[in-house]
Amino acid sequence: MKRIVSFILCAVMLVSALAIVGCGETKTLKFGAGSYTTVSASNATADKAGAAEASVTAAAVLIDGNGKIVKCVIDCMQNKVQYTNAGVAVANESFKTKKELGDDYNMVTYGGAVAEWFEQVAVFENLVVGKTLDEVKALVVDGDKGTDAVISAGCTITIVEFVKAIEKAVASAKDTKATDVKLGMYTSQETANATVDKNGSNKVETTIFAAAVDANGKIANCTIDCAQVDFTFDTTGKSTFDTTAEVKTKYELGDDYNMVT
Repeated sequence: MKRIVSFILCAVMLVSALAIVGCGETKTLKFGAGSYTTVSASNATADKAGAAEASVTAAAVLIDGNGKIVKCVIDCMQNKVQYTNAGVAVANESFKTKKELGDDYNMVTYGGAVAEWFEQVAVFENLVVGKTLDEVKALVVDGDKGTDAVISAGCTITIVEFVKAIEKAVASAKDTKATDVKLGMYTSQETANATVDKNGSNKVETTIFAAAVDANGKIANCTIDCAQVDFTFDTTGKSTFDTTAEVKTKYELGDDYNMVT
């Protein structure tokens, strides 16, 4: 009889335990990635080459069921190119992200900054954890820098590009079983000199790869996108590139990228 009672008690306890687990709330995370590009271009002169820049800021995020950021990774590929007053495109040896440059970005040495870019962006990445998108957007004040709290924490650089990239990342977020995010960027370049019949070109393509990885380091989700900017100029090195036009990634362009047409 005692055995029967024991079996019954064990069965009741097991069912109760399973019921508790079944009623437990499953926390689902979401993974998203996005980028934001700013551009500038100047004309070549007799003394100075024309210069153009496409600065691609990318962000990858994990957010919880309440829309709060659990993890954020940010990097920036600052693509600088040149062309001469004879309409000749200058090829770069290589491109590196600001994080890859590390101390060699030289914000401290030449800009008098309180810390290098990779150190300041690490501060910002930590600050946004636990915040919703609206709370992150509220961190930007006049001059595109952060609030006093952001600056006091050690991020004194402009943050508006970070926030715009995060906004796109959150908008693209989808369910994931991942526990961490990774971000990589690579830039390739194509050049062509100007002729009397055709503008010269110094084209840079930044490919952005973001991955959500699980506890075993395996990729659970990933996104690939590309920001392509074609800086054009004439035979005198005068820029013919429209710096006022919005730069969209190939994914954002969709059918308008016109690979089929």
